[in-house]
Amino acid sequence: MRAHASPARVWAALAVVYVVWGSTYLFILLAERTLPVFVMSSLRFLIAGGLLYAWSIRRGDRVADRPGWRQWLASAVIGAGLFLVGNAGVAWAEKRVDTGIASLIIAAVPLWMALFDRVACGQRLSRIAVIGLAVGFGGVALLAWPSGPSHIDVEGAIALLLSGAAWASGSLYSRRAPLPRRQFVSAGMQMLTGGVMLAVVAAATGEWTSIHHVSTESILALVYLISIGSWLAFTAYAWLLRTTRTSLVSTYAYVNPLVAVFLGWAVESEPISARTIVAGFVVLAAVALIVTPPKGERATEPAPVPVRGR
Repeated sequence: MRAHASPARVWAALAVVYVVWGSTYLFILLAERTLPVFVMSSLRFLIAGGLLYAWSIRRGDRVADRPGWRQWLASAVIGAGLFLVGNAGVAWAEKRVDTGIASLIIAAVPLWMALFDRVACGQRLSRIAVIGLAVGFGGVALLAWPSGPSHIDVEGAIALLLSGAAWASGSLYSRRAPLPRRQFVSAGMQMLTGGVMLAVVAAATGEWTSIHHVSTESILALVYLISIGSWLAFTAYAWLLRTTRTSLVSTYAYVNPLVAVFLGWAVESEPISARTIVAGFVVLAAVALIVTPPKGERATEPAPVPVRGR
């Protein structure tokens, strides 16, 4: 049963998720101006996950819900999909693609999830979901089309598509993975394992030794990503999942890009072309079709999407 919450509190928490997760695209860009991509990502999730795990592991059922090797292995698999490929892929792509464009392509994650759910789990798709898939991937293709005056970097667009696919596959696996029942413990383990893998990649690519100067701007952006992006928004999102319907919470998937596009334009003077506007609205409309359950199924909510943690 869902806990009672006033509409004002629900919308306040939604506003946090809308604005904060939409702003993380800009702060990732600011952080990686003097911090290498994998170093920045590893520091973010090692610190955020380590502190969250240290705080949460002492709370709740510490006997029956103690993490074992199976839980750590499952967390590592999810961490690889969500953070090693999913999040770090976005950070890498933002070196080549504007933050607003990146957020619009990543908005296709629910489309990937619906497709993978159908292929891997045999989940039947409604007619409106099939239409949403077709429209959504058409919008992504229009957005990433490598021609015309508003074309974007092809390698960056491919990286974003792969990041979205990795995020979707990791999210679907987490629904059935043997994870701790304590949500904060589970999230901390996923971020920790993802951070460790990112640190290894950073070492293998020589990023740790390539750091010569880190600006105050990058440090403050990293602090924002850890405290506001990973903790505050996560807490609001976790509370929403317990107090309101999942379809309402899932609206972050098509509100975040609007925030990211606006901040990219206002702060970084990123251009917004007519094709970007048209393709963006097509993608967001498709996501709306995907995340909204059919009329006859509204009483039964789907399993919640794992925390985005951008």
